[in-house]
Amino acid sequence: MRYFLYLSYDGACYHGWQVQPNGISVQEVLNKALTTLLRHPVEVTGAGRTDAGVNAGMMVAHFETDAPLPPNLPYRLNKFLPADIAVQKIVPVKADAHARFSATSRTYHYYIITEKSPFEPYAYRYPQPLDFELMNEAARVLFEYTDFTSFSKLHTDVKTNNCRIMEARWTQVSSVKWQFTITADRFLRNMVRAIVGTLLDVGRSVLTIDGFRNIIEQKDRCSAGTSVPAGALFLDNVSYPEDVFLT
Repeated sequence: MRYFLYLSYDGACYHGWQVQPNGISVQEVLNKALTTLLRHPVEVTGAGRTDAGVNAGMMVAHFETDAPLPPNLPYRLNKFLPADIAVQKIVPVKADAHARFSATSRTYHYYIITEKSPFEPYAYRYPQPLDFELMNEAARVLFEYTDFTSFSKLHTDVKTNNCRIMEARWTQVSSVKWQFTITADRFLRNMVRAIVGTLLDVGRSVLTIDGFRNIIEQKDRCSAGTSVPAGALFLDNVSYPEDVFLT
C-alpha cells in the first residue's frame, strides 16, 4: 500500500531533504523513524529536494508498506522524531501516485525584513532601500519564459531546465517584513534563492527590468545575482490532482 505523508521541518540543522554522504538529512531521519515503527525497511520519496538550511511548512513524501499502519502513526512518529520535524497526516493514495512526479505545482515563500528584529530568525535582513513595486514588475517578466538555466545550480542531473511559473509576487506582511511568493510546476536546484537575489539587484537599482530579462535569456548562472541565504526560504505547498487519493 502506498501513502502520502505530510510534514514540516526547520531545515537549519540538516543538509537538505535528500540523503547525503556527508551530513544528516530530513529524508534520512524520516526513513529511520518509519523503519523503526513499521519494523521493516522504509524509504520515503519527497516532492522535492530542498537545499541545506531550507525549511518546509509543508513537504509531501510517499512510502510503501504491506502491513496495516499502526494506530495513530503520525502521533507515534512525532514522539520519535526530533523537535524540528513534525508529521501532520498520512493518507492512502493510488499505487502509481508519486510525491514528486504527480505534483502539479509547488509554492515557496521567501521573507525579507528591512530592520533588525530578534523575533524574525527566519527572514533575511536587508537594510538597503528596496523598490518592491519595481521588483514586482521584474517578477512578472518570469511569466514570459520557461527556460530558467540562469537561476539553476550548475552541474545538476535534471534533463531539462524548463519550468512553468504560475505566480511570482512580493507582498508586504508588516511595516518591516515582505514576502515573496512563487509557484511553479517544478523548480530547479537553488532556483528560488537565485531569483530572489537577482530581484534584489532590481530593487536596489543596480539592475534594470531589461537587464533582468537579458539575464534570463543568457541562460548563464554566472550572469544572475547572488543566491540569498537559505534560512528565510520555505516550501509551503505542494498540490496534487484529486484522483491520486483513495476515497
